[in-house]
Amino acid sequence: MKSECKYSFLEAKAKIEAYCAYQERCHFEVSTKLRSWGFFGDQENQLIADLITNRFLDEERFAESFVSGKFRIKKWGRIKIRQHLKQKHVSEYSIKKGMSSIGDKEYMNTLNHLAERKSVELEREKDPWKRKVKLMRYLISKGYEQDLIYDVVGRE
Repeated sequence: MKSECKYSFLEAKAKIEAYCAYQERCHFEVSTKLRSWGFFGDQENQLIADLITNRFLDEERFAESFVSGKFRIKKWGRIKIRQHLKQKHVSEYSIKKGMSSIGDKEYMNTLNHLAERKSVELEREKDPWKRKVKLMRYLISKGYEQDLIYDVVGRE
C-alpha cells in the first residue's frame, strides 16, 4: 500500500519547511502533505519533530493565527471557528488558547455590526417574521451562539 516517496528525505525536509514558512500550519495539514508525498511512520514523525524543533510548526501559534484571521477577517463566530479547528485535529488546549484572543466586547461589536448590515439587506422583506428568521439563520451560519443572537435580534 505504501507508495514510492516523491522526494528524498532532504528534499522533503526543505519543501515541508517552505510549506510551513509560507503560512501557519497544523500537525494534521503537515502530516497529510507528507503522506501524499509517500512519507509514513518513522520518516513522517522525524520530519514533524524536526519542524517542531526548528519552530516551523507550532499548534498554539497556528490556533491563535487561525482564530484571529477567521474572526477579524471573515467575521466568524466562536462555534464555527471551534468546529473548523476540531476538523484539523487541533488540541483542546490550543483551541482554548487561540479563542482567548477574542475579547467579549469586540465579539459583541462584530455580532451587532453583522446583524445591522444584514438587516439593511433584508429591508425588502415585508414580513417581519421572515426577516427575523433570515437574520437569525445568517448569524447562526456565521457561527455565533444562539443566546447572543436572540439578544441582538430581539432588540430590533
